[in-house]
Amino acid sequence: MTTARDIAGTQAPIGSGFGASSTAADVLAGIDLTGKLAVVTGGYSGLGLEISRAMTAAGAQVVVPARRPDAAASELAGVRGVEVDALDLGDLDSVHAFADRFLAGGRRIDMLIGNAGIMACPETRVGPGWEAQFATNHLGHYALANRLWPALADGARVVSVSSRGHHRSSIRWDDVHFTRGYDKWEAYGQAKTANVLFAVHLDALGRDRGVRAFGLHPGGIMTPLQRHLARAEMVEAGWIDENGTPINPSFKTPEQGAATAVWAATSPQLDGRGGLYLEDCEVALPAEQAGASGVRPYAVDPSEAARLWTLSAELTGVDALS
Repeated sequence: MTTARDIAGTQAPIGSGFGASSTAADVLAGIDLTGKLAVVTGGYSGLGLEISRAMTAAGAQVVVPARRPDAAASELAGVRGVEVDALDLGDLDSVHAFADRFLAGGRRIDMLIGNAGIMACPETRVGPGWEAQFATNHLGHYALANRLWPALADGARVVSVSSRGHHRSSIRWDDVHFTRGYDKWEAYGQAKTANVLFAVHLDALGRDRGVRAFGLHPGGIMTPLQRHLARAEMVEAGWIDENGTPINPSFKTPEQGAATAVWAATSPQLDGRGGLYLEDCEVALPAEQAGASGVRPYAVDPSEAARLWTLSAELTGVDALS
């Protein structure tokens, strides 16, 4: 198992000049994305909407695959350079259909940002009985990246939006689908760990082609991601007051929350790097050095990442890279 000492040499800040208060527009200042194409899952809500807005403002064309395409089209109305298509990450047939439609167009992807996700939902089963958070947050994005692999341009970046929630759980190898008791936060933690491990192994497999991958924590942000949480639970956590007003001083605006994903996808400061966990527009420290933040060693362990890739290939029936 990888230790903090093992990862300290790579998981170390690079002096980006940005921080927790930086916005997506800040990190894109001076960067021209004209002629670049990005695919942003969930790019019509919360921080995903801000990712789409910022990247199109910098000149990129953005494709937003959405579980609710009508809602996505409404939210993105007036944003130039965006197109919407249908995609349900919890349904592999939908993932495959979207990928087939995209590949048929012959376009190349410069940035693939896996932003969509669910958090702390009631126990829900999708597909062949898979736990919904693991299936939607991880397996759907794993299958999507593999199906779209032929379209990824040389030098493309793949960004996997994880969370500090990965601190809650490593991969439960003996029961990844929580068939023996369900805990919504532990299931969320496992899914977020999977998001980081996915980036670690995709980077290892893709770097010879110049395709690099990153996992990241966007920060605490009040968005529709909290839709499964009762108000009382968020009050108890210190996120909001009794009236529903956000009160946690560490929470970011959606524009700030979008910044790290946009930085990961576009910054020349990350050229030649990959397989890293980022937060606050920086390479994060190991959690043992960073206190409540940083990355847990199990989330960037190459052997754990390879093991998860093998399991994901078995479950989804797709593996374009190994």
